[in-house]
Amino acid sequence: MPEVIFTGPAGRLEGRYQPGKGKNPPIALILHPHSRYGGTMNNKVIYDIFYGFHARGYSVLRFNFRSVGRSQGTFDQGVGELSDAAAALDWLQLMNPNAPNCWISGFSFGAWISMQLLMRRPEITGFLSISPPANMYDFSFLAPCPSSGLLLHGTDDQVVPNEDVDKLAEKLKTQKGITITQERVPGANHFFEGMEDVMLEHINAYLDKRDSGEIT
Repeated sequence: MPEVIFTGPAGRLEGRYQPGKGKNPPIALILHPHSRYGGTMNNKVIYDIFYGFHARGYSVLRFNFRSVGRSQGTFDQGVGELSDAAAALDWLQLMNPNAPNCWISGFSFGAWISMQLLMRRPEITGFLSISPPANMYDFSFLAPCPSSGLLLHGTDDQVVPNEDVDKLAEKLKTQKGITITQERVPGANHFFEGMEDVMLEHINAYLDKRDSGEIT
């Protein structure tokens, strides 16, 4: 897979990029979990989602937030990481200027960052929020949520209680003009350990419905 280096607001950012199929493929940006707890772009969930989008023909980018791997800068409590994500999306769009659709996916801390970027970038047409940390971070900025998407979490998540994700989903579902799909994976923990294949089945089924127009 091609290693890429692009400029972020705090210096160099390290990523992995796979171009899509066809003349103008859709694009997807994948954001990793909290770096202070070992999160990197090589996280198994991030890796699997990355190749899941690639298998569907997308041009897809995953990258290390500032201070992770070969990315420069220091951890910034989410503020700088949001700027990193914006720079990554800029780079991805530069590589794919005529992409018909733009998706963003984040896992745990990355889900929180991805939802903030969603509010700032109207070109994002869909999102995957995996194990969103609704008990740790304020999601009240989603007022209203501008795009339809999937909230996916495990029934045995010991980091984020199901009830907190339920409250977030119910709040988003009251908004008009979008469709919020919430799904629980039975037996899965916060990290989907040993259940990555089941996670991908849920994601692919959801994306199939979006592609077919069953969900808009």
